[in-house]
Amino acid sequence: MLKVLKQLHLPLWLLLSCVLATLWVLLSPEAGLGRVSRLTNSWSDSTEDSSPEHVCNCSGILQGDVEALEQAKLLTITKEFHQRIHIPDESYVRATQDCRCVDIWRVHEFCSILNFFSSHFIYRNFKLKRKYNTQPLSEEEEDLPLAYSIVVHQKVQSFERLLRSIYTPQNLYCIHVDKQAAASVTAAISAIASCFPNVFMVSRREEVVYASWSRVQADLNCMAHLYNVSSQWKYFINLCGQDFPLKTNLETVRMLRSLWGGNSLESEQMPSGKKHRVTVVHKIVNRAMEKTKEAKTPPPFNLPILSGSAYMVVSRGFIHSVLTDSRIQALMDWAKDTYSPDEFLWATIQRIPGVPGSNWPNSKYDMSDVNAIARLVKWEHHEGSQGSLQAVYPLCHGRHVRSVCVYGAGDLHWMIQQHHLFANKFDTDTDPIAIYCLEKYLRQKALADVH
Repeated sequence: MLKVLKQLHLPLWLLLSCVLATLWVLLSPEAGLGRVSRLTNSWSDSTEDSSPEHVCNCSGILQGDVEALEQAKLLTITKEFHQRIHIPDESYVRATQDCRCVDIWRVHEFCSILNFFSSHFIYRNFKLKRKYNTQPLSEEEEDLPLAYSIVVHQKVQSFERLLRSIYTPQNLYCIHVDKQAAASVTAAISAIASCFPNVFMVSRREEVVYASWSRVQADLNCMAHLYNVSSQWKYFINLCGQDFPLKTNLETVRMLRSLWGGNSLESEQMPSGKKHRVTVVHKIVNRAMEKTKEAKTPPPFNLPILSGSAYMVVSRGFIHSVLTDSRIQALMDWAKDTYSPDEFLWATIQRIPGVPGSNWPNSKYDMSDVNAIARLVKWEHHEGSQGSLQAVYPLCHGRHVRSVCVYGAGDLHWMIQQHHLFANKFDTDTDPIAIYCLEKYLRQKALADVH
């Protein structure tokens, strides 16, 4: 042991701290083997029993029960409830300290027996406390690993609950934290990522400006990183910190298999009201996009520019084309001075002949966000009361941000009946009960599918 310590160029106090942490995990009745066993057996619980949300009637909320919804609404409007449920960024840094001890040991190949202890006890401690799924639940899921890009700029608590809801050890997760994010946000998310061998921070971060090319570049950075890290994953899904799943991982895998190598994302004719976005040059002025009087040149190869969204579910082959196809490279160079290129770029690539999983550019192949499985979004101007012939979906039960519904618990009954894989937007500050009940529903469903 002394020989090993001498070979390490690390402060002795740091090494001893990690050793003591290991011994504490092994020997403590609250954190040792018994604790691990208890936490493993309680994986079916979506959150800790002490969680303030557990008093809600999630079963009634999911069924649209008026009384259950009213009780939840009364709870969420109280200041005391939000104070109890809020988790400061610094808490995540403290809760994941044991993970960083493990990183030190692994980087320096520190003693095989300590590596064994760390991987089996300390390394899993944060995962177990937060009830992460630590093993594939079926061979079917294990045989189709997925790659995720998650772009975040705030609200660590929402991000961590999203990660927990989609985490499985066979998938890969690339996290892009905005360069402008608060230091506490970056530190907390980096600390969380350090607890998982398949969750990593992207190697190159961007300063994301709303509606600019930087939003696209953030996803591109993760695409390249994920593509180079592993050749095993089959599908790519991009998310933001305010997304949440509507399907279990098994349901997602089965839906992706049913695509037979195809992609699913919004891609339809560009509305006349949005054409200025791609016909006039836009520039960043004081951290905001502004339209100039300079006309854009036509797109390369006379490609028809389609309308879509920033979110997609695409095959590995699609990502390969994005990274290597000269036509797509030319299109991306052309798009860098347009407005909100994320809302047409992927939609346009999906209709380029020869791109794996793509469709023909003919309008008969147009796909709306309602029909694509990538994302469920309620736009304010498409909402309406029940029975309305003009409405696309029912009224929002939360609040609107930039004309998009931030969901409330009252939206869940309608939401879980939809075919989409994910929904946007959720916010723990707006309605944490919506996330709590949806997470609980998905976990119970995942376990029911296994049994």
